[in-house]
Amino acid sequence: MELPKLLYFCTFLSLAIVASHADLDAYWKSKLPNTPMPKAVRDLLHNEWSDDKSVSVVAGKGGVNVNTGKGKPAVGVTIGEPKKTSVSVGKGGVSVSTGHKGHYRPFLYRYAATEDQLHDDPNVALFFLKKDLQFGTSMNLQFVKSADTAPFLPRKVSDSIPFSSKYVPEILNKFSVNQESLEAENIKKTVKECEEPGIKGEEKYCATSLESMVDFSTSKLGKNVQAVSTESQMDTKSQKYRMLGVKKLNINDKAVICHKQNYVYAVFYCHTTKTTEAYMVSLVGANGAKAEAVVVCHKDTEGWNPKHLAFQVLKVKPGTVPICHFLPEDHVVWVPK
Repeated sequence: MELPKLLYFCTFLSLAIVASHADLDAYWKSKLPNTPMPKAVRDLLHNEWSDDKSVSVVAGKGGVNVNTGKGKPAVGVTIGEPKKTSVSVGKGGVSVSTGHKGHYRPFLYRYAATEDQLHDDPNVALFFLKKDLQFGTSMNLQFVKSADTAPFLPRKVSDSIPFSSKYVPEILNKFSVNQESLEAENIKKTVKECEEPGIKGEEKYCATSLESMVDFSTSKLGKNVQAVSTESQMDTKSQKYRMLGVKKLNINDKAVICHKQNYVYAVFYCHTTKTTEAYMVSLVGANGAKAEAVVVCHKDTEGWNPKHLAFQVLKVKPGTVPICHFLPEDHVVWVPK
């Protein structure tokens, strides 16, 4: 993309995002007046910058950085240096950190984990058996704030940007991404994964705006819903956490789980089945750090890839036992109230 066109596009984008915070907040309140907005959603609205007056755009290597006042980045349309996916096998489960590099996403159940991914370092999410979801259980966990803070675009903006495999060259051009780069490969894979059919019994949808995520979730669960996300007291090193309380959030096993994807703006992979249990688990770490963590338990795993990460580390077969996992802090679970 020529520099003037790039600057024009990103200036338009930045102004739209800065102006849209109030609109997105109003949309949430109009659709969900009795549902508090979870932290995972609030963090992507960038409300601390919504009142800044100045907007500047810098086009540089690898992408575009948009700033609004005070030198703080208000728009995450830069694709930075990719991070690696890390997975570690441990007693009782496996920790997983999902980043750009390697592009393995443990919450996409049609994919198999590679041998390399079974021996990386632990990070944020833990697969375990449901029998361990109880008071007093201890697990090694690490809660890490995501570095991927790409914000929501207003639906009218995101809908104007193609999100299709056949338009990938145009997407890369709009965001000044080198077509031979790892960033470009990750964008291609994200779009491709969104276009693939779900596993048996799964309804899936990739939400490219806050409005579309709200609409999809309420279309499946109704408007009397609760939206929750994991919140930890602080960033901590991997340590042993003890479960102090386990509260089930959905009595009818209905839930919509929305996983944040690595993309130039906020995209959530949302899916639902009729056999998903959601829990809020109170945890305390060895150093006193506290967390309120969302756990999702899948009662039917028959349609998962037999070489999925969970089966490899828990030594169980598809469809035999319920499998649970913690959710990172930038994912959202929707349940009926």
